[in-house]
Amino acid sequence: MSYRKTSILATIDWVTILLYLVMVIAGWFSICGASYEYDNVGLFDPSGRPGSQLIWIGLSFVLIFVILMLDADFYNVFSYLIYGIIVALLIATVFLAPEIKGSRSWLVIGPLRIQPAEFAKFATALALAKLMSSYGFKLNTFKNFTLSLWIIFLPMVCILLQKETGSALVYIAFFLVLYREGMSGYVLLAGISAVAFFVLSMKYSDTMMGITPLGEFIVLLLIQLINVGLTYIVQRRSALPAKVLGGATGIVYLGAYIVSLFFPVNFVWVTFGLIGASCLYLLFLSIKSWVWSYALIVFFAIASIGFLFSVDYVFDEILEPHQQMRIKVSLGLEDDPSGAGYNVNQSKIAIGSGGLTGKGFLNGTQTKLKYVPEQDTDFIFCTVGEEQGFIGSSAVLILFAIMIVRLIFLAEKQKSVFSRVYGYSVASIFFFHLAINIGMVIGLTPVIGIPLPFFSYGGSALWGFTILLFIFLRLDAARKER
Repeated sequence: MSYRKTSILATIDWVTILLYLVMVIAGWFSICGASYEYDNVGLFDPSGRPGSQLIWIGLSFVLIFVILMLDADFYNVFSYLIYGIIVALLIATVFLAPEIKGSRSWLVIGPLRIQPAEFAKFATALALAKLMSSYGFKLNTFKNFTLSLWIIFLPMVCILLQKETGSALVYIAFFLVLYREGMSGYVLLAGISAVAFFVLSMKYSDTMMGITPLGEFIVLLLIQLINVGLTYIVQRRSALPAKVLGGATGIVYLGAYIVSLFFPVNFVWVTFGLIGASCLYLLFLSIKSWVWSYALIVFFAIASIGFLFSVDYVFDEILEPHQQMRIKVSLGLEDDPSGAGYNVNQSKIAIGSGGLTGKGFLNGTQTKLKYVPEQDTDFIFCTVGEEQGFIGSSAVLILFAIMIVRLIFLAEKQKSVFSRVYGYSVASIFFFHLAINIGMVIGLTPVIGIPLPFFSYGGSALWGFTILLFIFLRLDAARKER
């Protein structure tokens, strides 16, 4: 036991631990600023949020000690068991958890409230790493790719059933891991394209350019341009097919523009015709040259068009009214300063009022007067902006950037596939949380309610992120022991 302690101290990555400590301490001070009331309990009173978070931080150190003392092989051997237990807990939560703020995601045990979804992230990362490190695993086979998706989507679906959309969307981060491990870039392109098509079609859905619906035209034009780009990538040795498609696209649009000077032209139908002709041409090339990638481009184009015309149905029939309003406010389609847009507007005011250097610790007026709802949880970054200003906000972002880059650096150095996949999972989850949370607070993304790691108040979130991070640090330490 003494040898293991010595080896851990000598091999663990102290740079990442230092970053963790700095962020946890900075997070505690931010929670103090967001929740402290001068005429109420003190900062260290356990009945207040700062005091309660301090207890969770202390217990996190106990967790860290346990994680580091366990043999690194423990996490590999028991990955599926841990995953199964957490998934069972997620399913139980759907039926046993009381409804709190419209969702059933918290298990209440006496005075203790636990959110299993926060622990499902590290369990999913372990299971995915276990699968992808199995003997002979190749992600590009249908069976293995399907199994990987199953591991990712099972907890995601369970969390959606709890009506925790934000926590469920975090699992999209695992696709970055799949891409690193050999997933086709076309899958990643499809996901990014779907988001872009949804946003653009919604943003310009009611805008007309003459008789042309602008939203549909922009998306269809993007589809055609992607067709041209993919054709060039598929057949780099002979750029002729891409030149044919690109040249035809330019000529058709030039002709349509000239005609539009004299007669009304619906460019949506023009683009439809272009895409249809392009697909026929690519199918011809696919059969003639036996290059099946051309057929995949055709499939992408058809699927994209189908997705475009399903956006309205998904938005109107599947999304909840409050989710619809949040998206409309984020895209500037609705101005609801007293409703769905209230949180974001107040958050922007708080951040902007901080100026360059901020108002100082416990001196934020917006946070003291409780103008920003959830200002010590999902909107904690507005407290940082108001009290510490641009300099403090930038420092927080720089800390996260350094940690994420450090995790990627360590992941690349791993000798085992298990440790590498798990390391990339950790980095991807932190990146997703950071990007969405900050984007949400400053109005760039819809409000979906996910915490900022190590800053937002909450024991489950703090424990979940701590376990996620320190399991990887234990695996990395084992690399140096061998």
